[in-house]
Amino acid sequence: MMTGRGDGSADAAGGPARHVPVLLGEVLAHLSPRAGGLYIDGTFGAGGYTRAILAAAPDLRVLGIDRDPDAIAGGQGLVAECGGRLVLAHGRFGNLDVLAQEAGFAPVDGVVLDIGVSSMQLDEAGRGFSFRLDGPLDMRMEQRGPSAADLVNTADERTLADIIFHYGEERRSRVVARAIVEARKSAPIKTTRRLAEIVAGVVRADPHGPHPATRTFQALRIAVNDELGELVRALVAAERILKPGGRLVVVTFHSLEDRIVKQFLARRSGRAGGGSRHIPGLAGPEPTFTLVSRGAVAPQEAEVAANPRARSAKLRAGERTGAPPQGDDEALALLASLPEPKRRGGR
Repeated sequence: MMTGRGDGSADAAGGPARHVPVLLGEVLAHLSPRAGGLYIDGTFGAGGYTRAILAAAPDLRVLGIDRDPDAIAGGQGLVAECGGRLVLAHGRFGNLDVLAQEAGFAPVDGVVLDIGVSSMQLDEAGRGFSFRLDGPLDMRMEQRGPSAADLVNTADERTLADIIFHYGEERRSRVVARAIVEARKSAPIKTTRRLAEIVAGVVRADPHGPHPATRTFQALRIAVNDELGELVRALVAAERILKPGGRLVVVTFHSLEDRIVKQFLARRSGRAGGGSRHIPGLAGPEPTFTLVSRGAVAPQEAEVAANPRARSAKLRAGERTGAPPQGDDEALALLASLPEPKRRGGR
């Protein structure tokens, strides 16, 4: 789930940024920005998608949302350059409909979400997201609340094993959790390097695969930030705020995320459950989305070669129908289907 929410080139909507947005051309093609429209970039980051959307059509406006205060602060220069066409809001994209209403962006013509951690966060040692750079074991996107160090040093062995197994899909999760609990008996685990060393001591390294700690770090980050719960809430919020014909475009970087988006769009487009064409009395609710393309869209080989972080990316998109929102019941059921350690967060 490693993303690039920036733009490596200058354009009419802003200057250069540090990172390359993934599937940028495909995002624009599926979002189909129109002149005078209102759009939400729910994961503003370094502003890569936002810049491209602003440059795609005249007079449209973008609301950029990010839970990371550093991203909002870093985007103020772009706000100044855009002459009122860009508004930034600090908050979670699971609350994007409320944030949009507060900013006067309702209803909207499009919502784009780039799920996961941003390249900026990964590349800053002080944020504690990556084992490549030694730093405090933090991982908090909002820079407040319990950190990864708090979780690692206080959770019981079973909870740690469940988190690492479900969110990291680490087959040796029990062994990793046991090693963490043993290590913290001698001293608290406070840095990314120490945690990575603990995991590498019990997970065999694959010469051709990722670092042994990759899955554990991913799992802890997802747990600390309630990422899967936020994704479910964001999908439902987008359903509420999109106008008929509006587009929802979601880029994911992990099978857990992609599974949620796929299931949501399948349910909302009437392609999963919800009654039978043979028994009219069992007909499900009117679809709130139609699928923009069948299946997931993956990056081209050239993009992966230029930006290895794009290799696991998948894009799915839906177009809003005129049907009323289906409410939270199905979304709550989808949220309840997530692994137990993460079914605890709200907005």
